Amino acid sequence: MPSPVKPKKQLGQHFLTDENIAKKIVNLLPLQQGEKPMRTLEIGAGTGVLTKYLLERTDLEMFVVDIDAESIAFLAQHFEAYWKNNDRPAHLISGDFLALDLGQRFENQPLFIIGNFPYNISSQIFFKVLAHQEQVQQVVCMIQKEVAQRLAAKEGNKTYGILSVLLQTFYKIEYSFSVGAKVFNPPPKVESAVIRLVRNGRKELGCAQKLFFQVVKAGFNQRRKTLRNALKSLLPPLFSDPQQYLDKRAEQLSVEDFIALTQSIEKARQSEKM
Repeated sequence: MPSPVKPKKQLGQHFLTDENIAKKIVNLLPLQQGEKPMRTLEIGAGTGVLTKYLLERTDLEMFVVDIDAESIAFLAQHFEAYWKNNDRPAHLISGDFLALDLGQRFENQPLFIIGNFPYNISSQIFFKVLAHQEQVQQVVCMIQKEVAQRLAAKEGNKTYGILSVLLQTFYKIEYSFSVGAKVFNPPPKVESAVIRLVRNGRKELGCAQKLFFQVVKAGFNQRRKTLRNALKSLLPPLFSDPQQYLDKRAEQLSVEDFIALTQSIEKARQSEKM
């Protein structure tokens, strides 16, 4: 039976229609150990192809957010029993994920995120994940294949970029599998892929995170230049570069290299103030 929810171009909606792929995506979320279900947020549920398998899992406390009023109305009716289950309630949120205060809404408790992300806002979603890196423990998502490859890329790869470094600083990124265009309504003009982000054990950078982000962004914003030129505005006048990072381009530095470079810049700034 066709879904009454129509995909909307302005929202970047391409609804997954393959049930087997939906199951594979949901199964990438690990089974929770212990008595307390893991709070899990699905972004952009659309027609509920992932939602129905997520709601069946008793180890998850489900929250679903969608900006599309038509989708919300359909999900509210189609999965009515779950929203009204007092023993194991699920929660339907009408609104924009990007405007959602994750800390307040989920009481700063650990959170899983899952979804077929709208391709036009996937980068914004990942920057929001970074802003809540201590809270968001895992992300399982379908995104544009090119973006997935970029996020998982290592130094030396031409697709390696700002989000590659920033996300890999705090998450282990697994490229799970590719997905063709024919399993969507409407079919996108690009191929898709499913990736999983798992929070690593890094708690501290040994430098200001704001400065680290500035160094990474400045380096890649002028990626054809050496870092000596790309980071000119961030470097102290008498900066010493024993590792010769500044003679390289941004794509040649690993996550650890960027951290070490930022630590050196911060230390030099502090010395000049003394």
